[in-house]
Amino acid sequence: MRTRTLALGVVSGAALLAAAALPATARPAAHPAAAQHTGIQEGTVDAADLLAELKDCSPVSHGKYRTDEETSATVPVCGKRGAVFWKADLDVDCDGQVTSQCNADTDPWFQDDTAFHQSDGMPLNAAKLPYVVVPSAGDLWDYSSAGIKGGGVAAVIHDNKVEYAVVGDTGPDQIIGEASYATAEGLGMDPNPESGGAESGVTYILFKNSKATPIESHDDAVSRGDALAEKFLEDN
Repeated sequence: MRTRTLALGVVSGAALLAAAALPATARPAAHPAAAQHTGIQEGTVDAADLLAELKDCSPVSHGKYRTDEETSATVPVCGKRGAVFWKADLDVDCDGQVTSQCNADTDPWFQDDTAFHQSDGMPLNAAKLPYVVVPSAGDLWDYSSAGIKGGGVAAVIHDNKVEYAVVGDTGPDQIIGEASYATAEGLGMDPNPESGGAESGVTYILFKNSKATPIESHDDAVSRGDALAEKFLEDN
C-alpha cells in the first residue's frame, strides 16, 4: 500500500483547464475485464438499505484514523453485529502483480507484493481483483481482533453502488481509506492510482469471520458478500 499526500491534489488552474480539454480517450486504458466492472451494483442488496444501518457509530478503534498523511484524524472504525465499517475516501492501490495498469511507471508508489496472496502463492492482481486495504495492527486497532482476516469479504459502497471485495492488503497503522484499482473501476471511479479514486463518500463494510475461497475468486466474494449483506440487515 502507498500513502497519498494532499500535495497530489493541488493543481494549478491551467492544469485543470488542460485536463478538461482532454478527450475521453486520454483516460488511462481500461482493464480487459472492464465489462465486468462497469459501475453497476453487484448482488441483490441495495446500497441504501446497507447505509441505513450505518447511521450510528459504536467505535471499536481506540481513536481515529487519517485518510492521508497530511489530514487530521477524523475516521473511527465502527462496530455492528457481524461487521465493522468506516466511512472515508478511496485511494487507489495498485500493489501486487505487475500489469499494464499497475506497475512502477503507472504508479509511483507501486510495490510488487500484497500482504495476502493468491492460492498459488502469487501476490494479488489489483487491476483484476477488487480488494480493500486495512490498516496494519497498531495502537488504534488490530483488525484481526475483530474477526477480520486476509480474504475476508467486504462491501464497498459509493454513489449508491455496491462492490464486493476481499481484504487483500495492509497499510500504515494510522491511515485508512484505500482499495484496489479493480474496486475503483467497479464503482465507476477513475482507477488511475495517481489521480483517481474518491476524496470522500466511500463506505467500507467488512464482514467478521468471513473468507472468499479462493481469495482471488471475485465470483465467490460476490456470492458470499450478498448472503452476508442480507444477514447483516436481518441482524441489525
